[in-house]
Amino acid sequence: MTVDSTPDRAALRSWLPGFLALAAIWGSSFLFIKIGIGELHPLHLTLYRVAAGAATLLLVLAVLRDRLPAEPRVWAHLTVVAAFGVAVPFTLFGYGEQRVESMLAGIWNATTPLIVLPLAVLVFRTERLTARRAVGMALGFVGVLVVLGVWQGVGGAHFAGQLMCFGAAACYGVAIPYQKKFVAGSAHSGLSLSAAQLLVATAQLAVVAPLVAGAPPVPTVLSAEVLASVLALGALGTGLAFVINLRNIRIAGASTASAVTYLVPLFAVLIGALALGERLHWHQPVGALIVLLGVAVSQGLIGRRRPEFAGLTEPSAPVGVTGSTTADAAVVAPAAVVVPAGVVVPAGVAVQAAPSVPVARR
Repeated sequence: MTVDSTPDRAALRSWLPGFLALAAIWGSSFLFIKIGIGELHPLHLTLYRVAAGAATLLLVLAVLRDRLPAEPRVWAHLTVVAAFGVAVPFTLFGYGEQRVESMLAGIWNATTPLIVLPLAVLVFRTERLTARRAVGMALGFVGVLVVLGVWQGVGGAHFAGQLMCFGAAACYGVAIPYQKKFVAGSAHSGLSLSAAQLLVATAQLAVVAPLVAGAPPVPTVLSAEVLASVLALGALGTGLAFVINLRNIRIAGASTASAVTYLVPLFAVLIGALALGERLHWHQPVGALIVLLGVAVSQGLIGRRRPEFAGLTEPSAPVGVTGSTTADAAVVAPAAVVVPAGVVVPAGVAVQAAPSVPVARR
């Protein structure tokens, strides 16, 4: 089976439940952020959730008998990735959701692939710009303007909150191509690098959070609802979701597993409406659809397909990407997107632990 082939029905039944569960977990992260900032400063929420995620991945690392990187060079590069891929964007989403609906934050997260591509082409020079990608970016830019509702004028807290969420997506746009350029090809597993990345981000936040927001509150003074949200963001959204994602890649292939990003904003909107009673203006979901259309066009999912998934192997083998971002050489592969709930498989590294990842019981 090639990466572009469609899994048969038996295979579909084996990975589809986990695929949908992953979209629901990551889509619900925006709900948990909204709940968390009700009692926690955005920096404190980020500190606690990242620490919980780091602890979870370290536990998985120990179970799988994997190791953290030992090379100083890798840790130095992960310091940059941790800042732009975890600490800053997670915090910006927290600040943003103080001003906008959780479902709108989920929509803005979907713009990440369209930000990654121009930076990868112009700044990091890890990709080349094609006509198809240019059309996809143009569509995405139109979608962003529609989501913002620029014809209504700009300004106000709501607009500022949207810009913060967009800024979070822009941070991912820096982290992903940087990771590809300087960390890709590492002999370490995606799990190892992700755990190290969260450890570094925890250290960064432990220094910055008290300076900006004061000493973080003792967890015992927080409500059960907020504590559960923090644990869900860290342990569930990072730990369990990481295992499920690796399982999906192993069974269905990286390109199929990467499509989960298209469902994340849908789940974010659905969960925000049902759990928080949030409502969107008509132009926001319309803009989101235009953004996703732009992503699909830039990836070749609409129109003429090209063999851009070089480096991927059969799903039953260890899945690795050489010279590409996780699932797609276009760098805009959804699997490369670092969603607010946790860190996905780092760009360009082998998922060495995938075949031995335990199957999550459902």
